[in-house]
Amino acid sequence: MSTLVLGHMNPDTDSIIASLAATELLNKRGIEAVAAAQGDPTPESKFVLEKFGLTAPKVIADVAGKDIFLVDFSDLAQAPKGIETAVVKGIFDHHKLGDVTTSSPLEAVILPVGCTCTVLTKLYKYFGVEIPRNIAGGMLCAILSDTVIFKSPTCTEDDKKAVEELAKIAGVSDVTSLGLEMFKVKSAVDGTPAKDLVFRDYKDFNMNGNKVGIGQLEVVDLSILDKVKPALQEEIAKVKAEGRHSVFLLLTDIMKEGSQMLICSDDASVVEKAFGAKPQGNEVWLPGVMSRKKQVVPNFEKAFK
Repeated sequence: MSTLVLGHMNPDTDSIIASLAATELLNKRGIEAVAAAQGDPTPESKFVLEKFGLTAPKVIADVAGKDIFLVDFSDLAQAPKGIETAVVKGIFDHHKLGDVTTSSPLEAVILPVGCTCTVLTKLYKYFGVEIPRNIAGGMLCAILSDTVIFKSPTCTEDDKKAVEELAKIAGVSDVTSLGLEMFKVKSAVDGTPAKDLVFRDYKDFNMNGNKVGIGQLEVVDLSILDKVKPALQEEIAKVKAEGRHSVFLLLTDIMKEGSQMLICSDDASVVEKAFGAKPQGNEVWLPGVMSRKKQVVPNFEKAFK
């Protein structure tokens, strides 16, 4: 039976490309694997796939009874239906260790870097497997996306080194231009339903027994989102009404290097507890905040205790 390799719900570019890259690596090691995803690629991911001639992983909704390999997550809240009876064979990730458990030993590599594809770059070297040119291009883009072209506080020297190595393999001479091209695609919101924008990069978290949703939209200029902000606020209110304590949506300006957070919560005081900034109505500007993983989730986890 083939092992399904998949990333988290509402997959971003790292989840999509890490699935493809990990599948390639596993197959080269003699482990039969198939790339999968918990949703269709975002516009940014589609751009990357098309640019480097890659095929999107197949979309799956249920993994009951299947062998699976997780990339870019290890939290049950981000897992597919049927995870309880699936056999988790391994994890490649760059987040904190989540609450997925196994009954058998597994292959797990979780490193404090900016992107799962940085972890995979190291693993290709470790196993002595050559990275194909198109896979290298996708991995390069995933790192640029996750590290916001090296601006995110999650970015490490390992990420920069991986980008340099992958760019050589992929034949990319100007990684900054490629990154900006990607973010322009990501910034395009015209004609996109508010629900799709909210869930473009969205994750649920369990914070001291409270279900909390945090989404993020990254744009090259925050003014791009001015006309859709009311619809985004309405949409996160609908998402919260589905049984969540809070839903927060980060509108991140990659050029100003900060985020405006839209708030819908049973107790909005957690925002001031978490960031020391008092919301103005249902939003707050958070200068320097670029990373949900490193700057937002840990702060909220402390505030909810």
